[in-house]
Amino acid sequence: MKKTYVTSMPDDIGAFLKASKCFSALGVNITRVSYNKAVDSHTLFIDAEGTEEQLKTADIELEKIGYLQGREVKTSIVLIEFCLEDVPGSVTNVLTLISDFNFNISYISSQENGTDYQYFKMGLYVDDFDKISAFLSEAEKLCKVRVINYNSSEKVYDNSIFYNTYVMGLSQTMGLSEEISRELLVHVNLAMQTLDEQGLSPYRTFDSISKFAELLGESKDKAFMPRISTHKITDNTEFILIEPPCGSNTLIIKSNDKVLFVDSGYACYSDEMLEVIHKVIPNFDGIKKTILVTHADVDHCGLLPFFDEIIASPKSALCLKNEYLGNDGFREKNPLHKPYINICKLLTSYKPTNPDKIKVLGNSVDNLKEPLTQIGFFDFEELHFEVYEGKGGHLPGETVLIDYTNKIAITGDIYINVHGLTPKQAEYNQYAPILMTSVDTDPKLCAEERKAIIGRLGVGKWQIFGAHGFKKDYSVNS
Repeated sequence: MKKTYVTSMPDDIGAFLKASKCFSALGVNITRVSYNKAVDSHTLFIDAEGTEEQLKTADIELEKIGYLQGREVKTSIVLIEFCLEDVPGSVTNVLTLISDFNFNISYISSQENGTDYQYFKMGLYVDDFDKISAFLSEAEKLCKVRVINYNSSEKVYDNSIFYNTYVMGLSQTMGLSEEISRELLVHVNLAMQTLDEQGLSPYRTFDSISKFAELLGESKDKAFMPRISTHKITDNTEFILIEPPCGSNTLIIKSNDKVLFVDSGYACYSDEMLEVIHKVIPNFDGIKKTILVTHADVDHCGLLPFFDEIIASPKSALCLKNEYLGNDGFREKNPLHKPYINICKLLTSYKPTNPDKIKVLGNSVDNLKEPLTQIGFFDFEELHFEVYEGKGGHLPGETVLIDYTNKIAITGDIYINVHGLTPKQAEYNQYAPILMTSVDTDPKLCAEERKAIIGRLGVGKWQIFGAHGFKKDYSVNS
C-alpha cells in the first residue's frame, strides 16, 4: 500500500532524519521525497510504501512529533506595493501603520530607481481579511498602494506556507472540496519536482498552473461563451461546431434527423455545455445519446458519463477502461505528463465513464508501421468514413475519419486549425506545453501524422474539422 505524506517540519538540522527514523523503525519504505527550500522551507513530501497497519502507525508517530499538517491553514500572505516618496523616513508611517494592525512582515524589498519615488514591496501575514481591507483603506491615505497578485510575481515572497496558500487559491477558483484540495496539493508538488529535474523553473510551473486554473474559472457560468457555427454538408446533413474557450471542441453531426456527437470538452463545463446542447438539439433528453471520441484525453472526454453509447478505437477504449478501474491512462504512463493530467482531472472534476457503454471502432492493430493505418469503416446515415489510427504521435488510440464522397475529415488533435483559434483558445493552448513540455507524446511523429492526413486527401475542396479551433477549408489540386 502506498501513501503520500505532506509533512510540515522545522527548518532545522536533522529534521528529515527524524522523519526517516520514524519510517525505518516501522519497516516502511520511502519511495519518493520532494523538498525545495526556495519554494517552501517547511513542506516536505514523502511517498511511503508499507502495509495498511504500518502506515496507520506512521500517521500516529508523525503526528506525535508535529510533522503532519493540520487540515485547515487560515494564515495567508498578502503582497503589497507601497509607492513612497524617496526621502528619509518616508517608510516610517507605513511601518507604524503595520505595527498598529499587529501584522507580521515576511518579506521586504525596495530599491531606488532614479525617480522621486521608491516602490516598497512587503509581504504581510494575514489571518483576518477584514483587517487587511481596513489596513488598505488607511494605507491609501498615506501613499499609493497596490496589492500584487501572488501568482504573477517574479518569485515566491514567502516560503513558509507556500503550498497551502497556493493550493487554497486554486481550490477557491474552481470550487473544490477539501478532500480534492489535499489531493491537488500532492500533484502540484509532483509537477514542480518533475519539471525541476528537467532544469525548468518551479515558479514558471506554478504560474502556469495558476493561469490555467484562472482561465478555466473565467469561463464558468454566464462567462461560458463558446463560438458556435453550422456547416452544411448535404441537403440532409449538417455539422454544428461548438468551440469552448478551454478544452476540446464538440462536433454535433445531424443527418436524416439522427444525431452523433464527436468529443465533449471538460467536465467542469458540463452544466454550461448541456444548456448549449439543449438549445441546438431541443429533444436531446429524448434521444439515444451517442458520442465518438477521437482519443482519450481528459479535455475530450469530460461529458462521457452523460451519454448512452461511446464509440472509441480499441486503444482509446482500453485507456478509458483502465481509468475506470483506477489504473493509469496513456497520459499518466508518461512521467512528464502524469502530474499535469492529474491536476487537470482534479481542477476539471473529471469522472471516468463505465466501460460497459463503450462500442469499439475498427480493428485492433498492435504494431502500427505507418503514421496512419486504416483500421476500419464507420457509417452514419449519409456519411461514410474510412477510419485511420495514428501511430501515437499525439496519444495512442488517436483516430482520423475521412469521408471521400463529401470531402470531410475529422482529425482530432493530430491536425487542428491553429490560425482559426479565438484569442482565448490560443491563450489556453499556451499552458499545456509548458507543464508537459509538449502536448504531443512524440512531436516529430505527430508532424508525420499531420503530413499523412494531407496526403490522404484526394483532389477537391475539403472541410477539415480538428478538435480545437475553427473548421479548416483546404483545396487539393490535381
